[in-house]
Amino acid sequence: MRQDLPFLSLNKYLKNIFGERVQKIPLDAGLTCPNRDGTKGTKGCIYCDPYGSGTGRARNGVTIREQMIQGIDWARKRYGAKKYIAYFQSFSNTYASPDKLRKLYNDALVSSDVVGLFIGTRPDCIDDAVLDVIEECGKGRLITIELGLQSAHNHTLQNINRGHSVEDFVGAVESIKKRDLNVCAHVIFGLPGEGPEEMLATIQLLKSLNIDGIKFHQLYVVHGTQLYEEYKKNNISLLTLDEYCSLVARAISILPERTVIHRLQGDPPRDHLIAPKWSLEKNEIRQGIIRILNTHFKGHHGQKNQH
Repeated sequence: MRQDLPFLSLNKYLKNIFGERVQKIPLDAGLTCPNRDGTKGTKGCIYCDPYGSGTGRARNGVTIREQMIQGIDWARKRYGAKKYIAYFQSFSNTYASPDKLRKLYNDALVSSDVVGLFIGTRPDCIDDAVLDVIEECGKGRLITIELGLQSAHNHTLQNINRGHSVEDFVGAVESIKKRDLNVCAHVIFGLPGEGPEEMLATIQLLKSLNIDGIKFHQLYVVHGTQLYEEYKKNNISLLTLDEYCSLVARAISILPERTVIHRLQGDPPRDHLIAPKWSLEKNEIRQGIIRILNTHFKGHHGQKNQH
């Protein structure tokens, strides 16, 4: 018997809309980021590896259409899925000319079974021209724009070399909301210099902005990052598993019940992960968060100041 989750998961949200399982197909468009190409910087965020969560498939010549068809075939065989979401995942997937973006998005919409278009990007890579293209390509489909915020504190964003401000994020959310499109915010818990109060203040900002969904990530250290260099010098303190589970449970209790929880933890590359090792224990993290929600926040989800 499946566990009744104490929050609205993405799977449940999609099933409520479409009446059946909907599988996300991650896509690598081969785009870059203004924090890497020299526009704002060349090193990226301190925690980001050279691949930017990408698969490298675009670099290896696999087109978006091919990635989508292969992903659908895999999802059909693995899960029996019949409906799919094109998920532009790696780097900043609105960071190109409108014409190039239009081709990329349209290439992913290989059939009417592709019922959604999810686009991961940065708040400083959103403007009206980009939103026009997204609305045009995603017409008749579920559209969600995933925006990396990470923290609602400008001093933290500067410390992690994020390259944009909290005000950039707020402005992007307001522009997207005017189009009646969905916004999913990305947040990292455990960033340098932040305690529980700062992390939960980020959640309060998202609540005030009427965010539709959220992805939680723990700060983790992988090879090839600036964070790794600081970690080797003992300059980085990482959250324990219990601390992380408690923070995510408290955050969920602050958000309205209708907020879609897209992800409970980051998914580090196993071969490159340095710390914390508990980041690989996805089921343990999930069960820990659920246990705390059921024990301490039952009946209080969505109420303010459940800290």
